[in-house]
Amino acid sequence: MNRYFSVFFTILAMGVIAITPVFGNTTIEIPTVNAHGAILMEAETGRVLWGKNEHTPLAMASTTKIMTAILALESERADEMVTVSNKAAAAPRMKMFLQKGEEVRLGDLMLALMLESSNDAAVAIAEHLSGSVEAFCKEMTAKAHSLGAKNTIFETASGLDAGRHQSTPYDLAVITRYALTVPGFIELTNTRAANFTSSKRSYAFNNRNRLLNEFSGANGVKTGFTNKAGHCFVGAAKRDGMQLISVVLASGWGAKGRNQKWVDTKEILNFGFDNYEFQTIITAEDLAGSVPVTRSRSGPVDFMYSYGARVPLNKSQNEKDSVYVQLYIPVALKAPVSAGDVIGSARVFIGTDFFKEIPLVATGSATRHDFKTSLEKLLNSHVSFFTKKDVDITLPEFFAFPDILPPT
Repeated sequence: MNRYFSVFFTILAMGVIAITPVFGNTTIEIPTVNAHGAILMEAETGRVLWGKNEHTPLAMASTTKIMTAILALESERADEMVTVSNKAAAAPRMKMFLQKGEEVRLGDLMLALMLESSNDAAVAIAEHLSGSVEAFCKEMTAKAHSLGAKNTIFETASGLDAGRHQSTPYDLAVITRYALTVPGFIELTNTRAANFTSSKRSYAFNNRNRLLNEFSGANGVKTGFTNKAGHCFVGAAKRDGMQLISVVLASGWGAKGRNQKWVDTKEILNFGFDNYEFQTIITAEDLAGSVPVTRSRSGPVDFMYSYGARVPLNKSQNEKDSVYVQLYIPVALKAPVSAGDVIGSARVFIGTDFFKEIPLVATGSATRHDFKTSLEKLLNSHVSFFTKKDVDITLPEFFAFPDILPPT
């Protein structure tokens, strides 16, 4: 790569995790789930810890409403009153049975949306924020794609089956990872019960998310069911500072499927918490090396990691040993160099999988010293002496005369 080279070194030691990896004398049992598509993602880093058909597009039912809630929260219009249209009132069940012309606070509709999965609330929100469901769905899809959920298409705001309305377990985990950072989202999905009044009646809702009561650390997110999608659930839980996201799509149909989505979710989350923990692999401002500097009297300049990196790793020496770092730095820097200048990057890998890139920054400075700068100093000194004024003569780069003054 011309003036660049890569330095490989191992920070921790390891080998790539297999489908049924063996660590020491312990066999790690991978999740066994009924869902057609599923995934386990760690939220801080976005690392996928396990998956099953995680990139296969599938119907996602009311897990759709995670994106509906994101756009509603980010609109910052929660206190606006929404007038219910005929289309919203006619939405099929599940619904809160809104009436045409009824006025409801947008923030209250969000509670109905996420606690009881009200389809009429989804339509009312979409129409109020974007003028139509169709326009709102275009915004939902654009938002998903901007987050990296490239295989997601929204054609309804509620999650009811329509056209190419689809997502993947991976995309839903990506969307949820973002949702957990949106102010008010976790509070919304963790609300156990809600009571509010519209212009026509009072409402009382209870959260349908069983995980909140049945799994330690649970903090989300959304159930879903349609005849096409089967029973689905996006779950989230946090323990000991590690936030996990699980997705199960098509865990089954009927009463068995309704219960199976909870079984699948707990199986996946337990796998994550039982077998993964954070390991710090790079500490911010640790020295990473040094690089020579040309056109300067200074010696080599040290460089450091601009920020640290920690990664959820399987609690096994095997996976720790697979972590390594590649440093991409110039063969030499050309003066001037200032402390804080980005001079390269460190790329962290877990086995063959790229994990993160961290800028490398200079810790010190090196002033330029060559024929050009020496001549400028001489001219500035003499001209200032005769004119009795400070001057700043800058010569064209041509006067640098490469190789006239070698680095010292």
